[in-house]
Amino acid sequence: MLKDNIFQKIIDRQIPAKICYEDDLCLAFHDINAQAPTHVLIIPRKVISTHADLTEQDRALLGHLHLVAVKLAKELNLDDGYRIVVNCLDRGGQTVPHLHFHLMGGRDFHWPPG
Repeated sequence: MLKDNIFQKIIDRQIPAKICYEDDLCLAFHDINAQAPTHVLIIPRKVISTHADLTEQDRALLGHLHLVAVKLAKELNLDDGYRIVVNCLDRGGQTVPHLHFHLMGGRDFHWPPG
């Protein structure tokens, strides 16, 4: 079932998380498998399995998620730069079937990333 994933369980408070932001549209929390000194996951409350499932109706939600990322980057002192990553499906590296943004900072990032 789509709603039966670790992120939905965090939203439903069935699993604890170090939450750093929350509103009626989304939730953000520190990643327990951090890939950078600062690594926060931003997830919508709306059930969207993956980036490829977005529709025109999700336009405002996506904008909101990006603005939350900007707010968190400021609050987390990522003034010297940060990276936002969205993995899509298995080959794109997505491991949880719930749309999420990785906000990462606190170290240098290089290109290509993978």
